[in-house]
Amino acid sequence: MFNFQTASKDLVNRYVCGKIFFMETSEKIALYAVVFNLGLVAFKTLLSWYSGSLALTAEVIHSLTDVITSAAILVGIKLSKRRSASFPYGLYKIENLVSLIVSLLIVGAGIEVVKTAFGESRGLHVSRLPLTAAGVGLAMMGAYLFSCYEHKKGKELNSPSLISDAQHLRSDVLSAIAIMAGLMGEYLGLRLDKAVAIVVAIFIIRAGAQIFIDSIRVLLDASVDFATLDKVKNIVLSHPAVEEIKAIWGRNSGRYKFIELIITLKVNSLKKAHIVSHEIEQRIKAEIPHVDHILIQYEPREKDFLVYAVPLAEDKHTLSDHFGDAPYFYFCKVGLKDKKIHTEKIEINPYTLLERGRGIEVSKWLLNKGIDIVLTRKELTGKGPFFVLSEAGVEIKTTQCRNLDEVKQMIFQKKEENN
Repeated sequence: MFNFQTASKDLVNRYVCGKIFFMETSEKIALYAVVFNLGLVAFKTLLSWYSGSLALTAEVIHSLTDVITSAAILVGIKLSKRRSASFPYGLYKIENLVSLIVSLLIVGAGIEVVKTAFGESRGLHVSRLPLTAAGVGLAMMGAYLFSCYEHKKGKELNSPSLISDAQHLRSDVLSAIAIMAGLMGEYLGLRLDKAVAIVVAIFIIRAGAQIFIDSIRVLLDASVDFATLDKVKNIVLSHPAVEEIKAIWGRNSGRYKFIELIITLKVNSLKKAHIVSHEIEQRIKAEIPHVDHILIQYEPREKDFLVYAVPLAEDKHTLSDHFGDAPYFYFCKVGLKDKKIHTEKIEINPYTLLERGRGIEVSKWLLNKGIDIVLTRKELTGKGPFFVLSEAGVEIKTTQCRNLDEVKQMIFQKKEENN
């Protein structure tokens, strides 16, 4: 027989479980934090009733702020992923705004610890204090372990709200120490509350102040850390088609990073420049976690000279039919304005005795020479040297010239045609 009530409960359970299953990891951690803090509130309420401690009563109120904080963080993470026409870059900074609020709650927790430590302990059941202190210790241990877990996950996910919530939860550990000291002091007839409260309050307020400063920096678009910018710089400059970085900026937005670059490329083709910028973008995202948006503005390099490279035969005059095996290479630096050869030289190919990969190594060697154009008698398309040179923006031309005299004549004839 069909039971509508049972079926409805089963449907609701499946819906809730499905919602949790499809949550992002950060959302799940925030939800776990809400549930954990609710459990702490219930446990501390029981201890407060059992011992009659005003300090524990205040701690229950403190833990209720943790529940509100964790719930706010969960909402912040959910909202931070949304984009709209008004917020095309997303609402990532909601996480930092939540972290700012959390920082104020942490400072408030520090002040509350001081108030609790200076408060009167009326109506205490002295005989129950050892067991109560043990219960507080148990709650403290649980809070510490969960805060370590949440902090670790926050670091992995680069979530400022999860990290700040973990630090807030650790403030409970410090306040628990103060309360335990107060309880045991009452049991032994000692008065240690004030000294402990001051020490604990300093740590709590310091943690809150640090989170406050970090949140303000992100909300005001302060630059990302130097190490990240330096890593981006090294990634960009390692690409053979990049000549220089003219400017680099970076900012945080929630757990994500936004990078902007102005670079000079060795390529003249707009299509090639787009391919190079896409390759750089993909590599940055692969090597640096949580980079959401990269804006690359590329410019062609402005040159006054063109550097030619030509493979030569043993006589140092005839063009070689080979590339990697050519015994010599001719280099000339030609002015773009005066149409003159400013420098020319012939160098020995240092890789002729290499058993494998001569063409690749010769290509890298030529790149270090700053060449712009390679003239060869044989087609290089589809071969290793072609990919190395073309990726760096070097133009590869096949020629029917047989010797250097014909090469020089061709170069100047071409320049006159262009002018």
